[in-house]
Amino acid sequence: MTLLSAVLSLALTASVLTAPAPGAPRLTEQTGSGGAVSSVDPDASAVGVEVLRRGGNAVDAAVATAAALGVTDPFSTGIAGGGFFVHYQASTRRVSTIDGRETAPAAVHEQLFVENGAAIAFDEAMTSGLSVGVPGNPATWRHTLARWGTLSLGQALAPAEAIARRGFVVDETFHRQVANNAGRFADFTSSRKLFLPGGKPPAVGSTFRNPELADTYRELARTNLVSLYGGSLGRDVVRTVRQPPVAPGSTRVVHPGRMTIADLAAYRVTQPAPARTSYRGLDVYSAAAPAGGLSTGEALNILETTDLAKASQTEYLHRFMEATKLAFADRTRWVGDPSRADVPAGQLLSQRYADSRACLIRAGAALPAPTGAGDPRNPRPCAANGSPAKPGNEAERTTHLVVTDRWGNAVSYTSTIESEGGNGIVVPGRGFLLNNELTDFNFVPALPGGQDPNLPGACKRPRSAMSPVIVLDRGRLVLAAGSPGGGTIITTVTQILAERYGRGRTLLEAVATPRVSQRNTAVATAEPVFLASSDRAALESLGHRFGEVAEIGAATAIERLPDGRWQAVAEPVRRGGGAARVVNPS
Repeated sequence: MTLLSAVLSLALTASVLTAPAPGAPRLTEQTGSGGAVSSVDPDASAVGVEVLRRGGNAVDAAVATAAALGVTDPFSTGIAGGGFFVHYQASTRRVSTIDGRETAPAAVHEQLFVENGAAIAFDEAMTSGLSVGVPGNPATWRHTLARWGTLSLGQALAPAEAIARRGFVVDETFHRQVANNAGRFADFTSSRKLFLPGGKPPAVGSTFRNPELADTYRELARTNLVSLYGGSLGRDVVRTVRQPPVAPGSTRVVHPGRMTIADLAAYRVTQPAPARTSYRGLDVYSAAAPAGGLSTGEALNILETTDLAKASQTEYLHRFMEATKLAFADRTRWVGDPSRADVPAGQLLSQRYADSRACLIRAGAALPAPTGAGDPRNPRPCAANGSPAKPGNEAERTTHLVVTDRWGNAVSYTSTIESEGGNGIVVPGRGFLLNNELTDFNFVPALPGGQDPNLPGACKRPRSAMSPVIVLDRGRLVLAAGSPGGGTIITTVTQILAERYGRGRTLLEAVATPRVSQRNTAVATAEPVFLASSDRAALESLGHRFGEVAEIGAATAIERLPDGRWQAVAEPVRRGGGAARVVNPS
C-alpha cells in the first residue's frame, strides 16, 4: 500500500507536513536515532515517522499511525474498533495502560448468541448486528493525546484523512483481504459499493480512495468525537447495527443488533494497572484483564524455571508449548472483564503459582490437551488438574504498532475490529467497517457447571488475547513489541520474548522465527516452515500434534541498543511484510 502522491496536511507548528518520497520500500529492519515506528504498513509507518521528525512525541505518532492504519488496513482496525494501549514515560520511568476495548450494549445478556437452546453458528453471529461492540479506538486516541500528547486530535487525524481522500496503491495483501471477504461484502449495499467496484476486488496497482472515510475523520476531529459518542455519526452506527443494509436478493440470515445511542454516549476508556512480571531479570509490562497480559506473563513465569539457553531446540519448544498450554487453561477459567468477574490477577502472575504449574511439565511426554486449570488462590505443587474447558472462538485479524521518540518515550498499541473485515458491514456514507468484537465472548459456558468469566453481559468487555508489551531494565526501556493474531497473540509474544531473552536470538531472528501456537487444544497450529523442520518429528514423538496455518501473527518491535540508537523490526514475510522506520537512519 505505497502512498504515491498524498499531501499530509498535519500542522505541527506553523508548517505543513508533506508526504514521504514516492515508492517507500517495506523495510524489515532499520536502525538509527530520533525515534522509530514499526507497523504492518509503509504508509502508516511513514506518517508516524514524519510526526516524530516534526517534533511530535511517541503518543502523537502512535495515534496518527493508528488512524492511518484505519485507512490502509481497514480489515483489521479502524474507527469502529478497540484495543489496548501501553505507554512508557521516560521522565518518570512509569508504564501506564489504557483499556479501549469495545463494550457490549446495555441490552446484551448471557443468551446473546443462543437460539432454541443452542449456540448459533459462528459465521452467522459474526456477520450480523449482534456481534457489534461499542467502539473504543477513537476514545483511546482522544484520551492518550490529552494525557501525554502534544497534538490536537485534528492534527493527529489529518494525515489519515489525506490518505483516504487522495488514495493509496492497492497491494496484494489488500486485494487478497477483499477477495477473502467478497461473499460477505456483496451481501451489504454499503460494503459492496466501497470494496467491490464493478463487482470485483480492487486490482493490485490501482489507487483506492475512500472520501467518505476522509469526511468521517474530519467530522470526528471537528466535533472532538461528540459526533460518534452521541451525535450524528453515532446515530448512523446504531442504525446500521439495528438495521443492517442487506443487499436485495441476498439469502444471508443477518441478525439485528441491540446497540443504542445511549450505549455510545456512555462509553469510557479505563486505566487499569498494567500486568507486570519479570523474565530473565527484566520487567515485562502488558495490558491486564480482559486482555492477554496475564496469560503472557504466566507463560513467561513458567518458562522462568528452565534455562532455555542451555536447552536443545526440541526441549525448548516442548517447554514453550506446555507453558502456553497451561496458561491458556487458566485463562479460560479465570480471565474475563474484571468489572464483571473476580479475576485473581496477582495470583495468576505470581512465581509461586507458575512454579506449581511448571512442575506438571514432563520432559518425555506432552500433557493431555486440553488440560485443566489450576487454582491460583491455592497453589499446590503439581496438583491434579481441574476439568478441561472448551476452547472459544478467537479471530486472527488485528494490527499492532510500536513507536519510540527522541526523549525515550514509547507506545505499544494493539487494536482490532476482530475478524478480517470485522462484521462485513460498512456504515453507509461513512466509509468504515463495523467490528464483530462480541464474538470474543463464549457463546455458551466453557466449563462444567457454568463457571465462565467470559459469557456475554451488559456493558461488559469481552476477553481478549491482545498483549502489547513494554520491557524495562531497571526502569529503562529496552523493548516495545506486540503482534496481531487473535488467540495466537499470547503465544507469539511469549515466543518472541523467549527467543530474544531466553535463547539469546537477535530481535529480527525472534520476530522472523517459524511459529507454533499451542492454546490448550488437542492440535497446535503451526506455520508450514515449522512443519517442514526436523522439530516436528521430535515433538510428535513427545505426543504433540499439529495442524497447518499459513501464518501466525504479524509482529512489530523496537529495541533500544546499548549505544542509545533504536532498532525497529517488522515481519519479513507475514502479511506481505511490515514497515520498520527510524527518523534518522544510520
